[in-house]
Amino acid sequence: MEFDIIPWLNMAIRWLHVIAGIAWIGSSFYFIWLDNSLRPEKGEKDKGVGGALWAVHGGGFYHKKKYLVAPDQMPDDLHWFKWEAYTTWLSGFALLVLMYYFAADLYLIDRSKLDMTNIQASGLGIAFLVAGWLIYDGLCRSPLRNNNALLGTIWFVVLVSFAYGLNEVFSGRGAVMHMGTIVGTAMAANVFMIIIPNQRKTVAAMLAGEKPDPALGIQAKQRSLHNNYMTLPVVLIMFSNHYPLLFGNPYNWVLLAGFGLCGMAIRHFFNRRHKDDEQYLYLVAGAIIFIATMVFAAASQNGFRKVEDMGAVDFATVKTLMETHCTMCHAASPTYDEFDAPPAGLSLTDEADIKSSAALIYDQVVVAKSMPLGNETQMTQAERELIGAWVRAQK
Repeated sequence: MEFDIIPWLNMAIRWLHVIAGIAWIGSSFYFIWLDNSLRPEKGEKDKGVGGALWAVHGGGFYHKKKYLVAPDQMPDDLHWFKWEAYTTWLSGFALLVLMYYFAADLYLIDRSKLDMTNIQASGLGIAFLVAGWLIYDGLCRSPLRNNNALLGTIWFVVLVSFAYGLNEVFSGRGAVMHMGTIVGTAMAANVFMIIIPNQRKTVAAMLAGEKPDPALGIQAKQRSLHNNYMTLPVVLIMFSNHYPLLFGNPYNWVLLAGFGLCGMAIRHFFNRRHKDDEQYLYLVAGAIIFIATMVFAAASQNGFRKVEDMGAVDFATVKTLMETHCTMCHAASPTYDEFDAPPAGLSLTDEADIKSSAALIYDQVVVAKSMPLGNETQMTQAERELIGAWVRAQK
C-alpha cells in the first residue's frame, strides 16, 4: 500500500493551525471586550480593583474583576493564556516550511523576478521574519511607545514596504503568505517575549512580598492591544492562498494595505462600541476602504489598461496549451513526480473538464500566474493571454 505522508501532514498541521488560531483570536477578542466593558462597581469595592463586570452565558452567571496592578495575595489557581498563541505560530511556521521552503521552487520562487535556489529563498524569507520583529520591537521600545497612533502608523508603513519588497523577489502567493507570517510572528513574539515574561515578573514580585511594577502591566497591555488590531488582516492572509485575485494581482501589496486598513477600522469600531461609544464612522470607513480596494484590484489587474481583443481562439489551441503545460499534473495519472493524483482532483485532459474549469484556469493561469507551479514549463505571457481570451469568450 502506497501512503503519501506529505498531503496528510499538510492537512493535519493546517487543521491544528486553524484550531489554535480560533482559540488565540477568541481569547484576544474576549479580553479586549472585557477590558472595554469593565465598569466601576457600586457599593463595596475591593482594594485595587479597577472595574468589574457581570455576565451570563450558558445558563450561568459570572462576576469578573480586573485589578489595576495585582491582588494583595496570589490566588491558588491562576490560568495563563499563552499556548493558544504559541501553538498558532508553531503550526503556522511548520506550514510555511512544509509548503514554501521545502517546495520553494514550486510555490515561493518566481525566476522572472529573482533566480534563487531553495535554500537562498528560504533564508531570505526567514530574514524578513526576523527583520519584521526587530523593527517592530524597536519601535515599541523607542519614545514612540508613548504615542500608540503614531507608532501604529509607522509600523503600518513598514509593513507596506515589506509587502512591496517581498512581491519584488517572491511569487505573489509566497509574498502574501510571508506578510501574514511577519505579522503573526510579531504577535506571537509579543506574547512570548513581552506579555508572559512581564506577567511572570509580576507574579514573582508578589510571591516575594514586593509591590509589582505597574509599568510591566502597561507594556504588556500595549502589546496585547497591538495584537488585537493586527488580528483581522492576519486572518485574511490565512486563507488568501485560495484567492488569486488577491495574491496574483501585480499590486497585491496595495491590496494588502487596503484590506489591512479595512480590518483595523472595523476592529476599532468594535473596540469603541464595547466602551459604549458607537462610532459608526469607523464601520462606514471600513466598508468604503474595502470597496475602494476591490475597485483598485479590478482596475489594476491588467495594468490599468483595456484587455486587448485577440480575436477568436479555438479550443484546439487551448487543448494544446493544456497538454504542454498542465496535464503532467492535472491528469488521472500525473507524470510529474510530486503528485500521485491530480491536484484538487482536477483533470484537464478532455474538453468537458477544461470547459467546466474555465473560470478556475483563468484565475490561476491568467490572473495569478501561479500555474504551472514554479512555471517549470516556461509558459509565456502570450500563451496566458490566449487562454484568457478563450475563457472570456466562453462567458
